[in-house]
Amino acid sequence: MSVAALPAAVRVIVRSWVNANHVVFLGSGPAALIDAGHVCGADETLERVGDALGERPLARLLLTHCHSDHMGGCARVRARFGCRIAVPEGDVAAIRAWDTEALWLDYAGQMAEPFPVDDVIRPGERLELGNLEWDVIPAPGHDMGAVVFWNPSARILISGDALWEQGFGIVLPGEGWRDRFAAARDCLHRLRALRPLVVIPGHGQPFADANSAIDRCLARIDVFERDEPRLARHALQVMVAYSLMQHDGLAEPEALRRFAAVPMFVEYAREYFGQPPYDVVSELLKSLLAKGAVTRGTDGLLRAR
Repeated sequence: MSVAALPAAVRVIVRSWVNANHVVFLGSGPAALIDAGHVCGADETLERVGDALGERPLARLLLTHCHSDHMGGCARVRARFGCRIAVPEGDVAAIRAWDTEALWLDYAGQMAEPFPVDDVIRPGERLELGNLEWDVIPAPGHDMGAVVFWNPSARILISGDALWEQGFGIVLPGEGWRDRFAAARDCLHRLRALRPLVVIPGHGQPFADANSAIDRCLARIDVFERDEPRLARHALQVMVAYSLMQHDGLAEPEALRRFAAVPMFVEYAREYFGQPPYDVVSELLKSLLAKGAVTRGTDGLLRAR
């Protein structure tokens, strides 16, 4: 199956990197949606999902995992469409308690709006979405409670942040980091064994060459597993870039002040670099600007590419 030949009942809405992609399921049964995007992109989410649904009601919103770019828009989607929200079993407790550290919100300088859990998605169960049956497969690593959705008949994988064409979602350093990498590696090998024909990732365009993508992910794991401080620096760089996208750019003094106060930056500056967080953020911004990963616009604002 080519990427262009996805079943008519499966609609993929590709978003920018600050928002996760959406997968809309139509067909003869109740309409469903996988992943709600970020709260800062919620207006576009409602418009594009509404266009895909047409006159159909949305019955269910399911999440691959509970980070801000996938679940931040849940409250807005529920308010607009009246759908039930289903959360992976491993993330239910954090959502119900609105644990902002476990969910990488206040802890990592991210934001989302609270929402209720109506249903629990359990690994091993089979769901009917868009006239197709989908197996729920655990996908720990980036988020230890994450799941992916697998249709064995058409061999379509909805991979969330477990697998993108050029990488996967970051694994954080700190207690248990090697276990998280081991889980991510095992997950990638399980996904390879499925031999998917099409992968619908959480970010980026759907793609067909899963083997090459998995090889790139495994190579990245090999690099970071050898050097925890390097992993910590990478995680902070990702958070800087993502926050700049989340805020559509920041003036450099504001970026320095904001990031230096984020608990993750404070903790990593102390544990891995032995420097004040302000100095670590300053160095990160200089590095990202030098590499072109962050640019300074004519309005003076810093923005991530």
